[in-house]
Amino acid sequence: MIRQQLAEWVQQAALAAREAGALAFETLPEFEIETPRNPEFGDYATNLAMVLARQVRRNPREVAEIIRQHLPQATHAWIERVEVAGAGFLNFYLKPSWAGEVVRHILMQGERYGNLTLGAGKRVLVEFVSANPTGPLTLGHGRNAAVGDSLARILEAAGYQVEREFYINDGENSTQIRNFALSVLTRYKQLLGEPVEMPEDGYHGEYVKEIAQSIREQHGDSFAEGDPETVLKRFEQIAKQQMLAEQERDLADFGVRFDRWFSEQSLYDAGKVEETLNLLRERGYAYEHEGALWLKSTAFGDEKDRVLVRANGLPTYLAADVAYHRDKYERGYDLLINLWGADHHGYVARMKAAVAALGYDPDRLHILIYQLVNLFRGTEPVRMSKRAGEFITLREVIDEIGVDALRFFYLLRSHDSTLDIDIELAKEQSEKNPVFYVQYAHARICSIERTAAERGVPMPDWATTDLSVLTHPAEHALIKRLADLPDEIALAARHDAPHRLTAYALDVARAFHGFYTECRVLGAEPPLQAARLLLAQATRFVLARALGLLGVSAPERMEREESVE
Repeated sequence: MIRQQLAEWVQQAALAAREAGALAFETLPEFEIETPRNPEFGDYATNLAMVLARQVRRNPREVAEIIRQHLPQATHAWIERVEVAGAGFLNFYLKPSWAGEVVRHILMQGERYGNLTLGAGKRVLVEFVSANPTGPLTLGHGRNAAVGDSLARILEAAGYQVEREFYINDGENSTQIRNFALSVLTRYKQLLGEPVEMPEDGYHGEYVKEIAQSIREQHGDSFAEGDPETVLKRFEQIAKQQMLAEQERDLADFGVRFDRWFSEQSLYDAGKVEETLNLLRERGYAYEHEGALWLKSTAFGDEKDRVLVRANGLPTYLAADVAYHRDKYERGYDLLINLWGADHHGYVARMKAAVAALGYDPDRLHILIYQLVNLFRGTEPVRMSKRAGEFITLREVIDEIGVDALRFFYLLRSHDSTLDIDIELAKEQSEKNPVFYVQYAHARICSIERTAAERGVPMPDWATTDLSVLTHPAEHALIKRLADLPDEIALAARHDAPHRLTAYALDVARAFHGFYTECRVLGAEPPLQAARLLLAQATRFVLARALGLLGVSAPERMEREESVE
């Protein structure tokens, strides 16, 4: 809130200086509003003068002074003084009354605090998870789900119209689905006592046996009779549907729901793949070579051209993916966001090239690559799943450490960084566990409010209570972080970075615990008690909002609640 307002005022000052002829520049460069490490240099500072100096060909300190002189009158409501310092920083010193007004503003906004108009109603499609329907969701898919869902929540808070989509990789030419079906069929026959071997590239997890057993229970012992190809298609359909149902159930339990489950096969059924290939031919970006159809992706910066249809006539995965993205663009979204695994890193350039070849703006497509997740028990790595065999399932980790802890840990780091999760730490009920630390701050505030009610202390009226008494350094440190929520949401939305909200929630919890240690709430002098109760309530609102954007609950009670004296 304060950073955003200061940025607007500084921008207005620079534009006013240009209008007055004091500064000559074409475009205002990007600049920062930051908190100085040393409080002597103010509450906030901006580097605008330094990044603008070269363009206006003036000394940065001179530029800073000119900007200071053109700051709008509105700054006087919050700003006590503005100083030029160092190489050209503008340092802002807030009035003592600012803190109370921030608290009042938060309580006035309530659950709406942090909502922005940044998106201006633009339509965004976030496509994430999109796991193959050949096995349970893995630990890695869980990270995809947490990042994608949290990003969607943040974009909605920032004013975008957001839709969530799961792309089902179920094309009729999918080798993986065919092998999966053959694996289930093999296990089914083995249940009947037939001496058949699993295919070399089959799926060996226990879940394949479970599906085979389910098919036998539902359809009896004659389900594999008939034409082999017809039988395989029969098993493919049932196995795929059972796997998708399990994936949808696991995601729902993880707090993730989709507006649409989009089938790759539907693109073939509707003739969209062939239409798209013809369009590429017409535009001159698809050509025949050695019996195959190629995308001329090098025309758009890719390192080499890519095969769309093999010489045997079978389309590659790319052909359907290009048709899928054409469908997305035709649905009229302003922004498309894809969240892909690390093994898709080399796929980004060809997909960007493909949409450009179709005549669409590739800058409207954001592709986020998330990195691997490693699971530990203390210092010992966890490598195998009891159910899946080769990988760790999302369900197993949810069952052991819970949705809240897992989602929070997934979002502790940027999606493009490798992530280590310690199961023992995630289960620990102590301040060492980051999700416990944040949730405990919220529960502690709820405990304060319950105790106040038990003592007959009513919650003060935020509109009339004197909040100017909030002058303690610990109070100001907490309020400054509360004021940052709108700015953090804006930055997370602009940079596709939901992990910023995790760091922010930890900062707020840290500031609250510091405030609680140094500042008595219940039992303080009545005017101060009233103001601090409202500050605690505002903190509760902010913590609940930040946790909600992460898909994490904000409990009112926790095991380690203690005296609020």
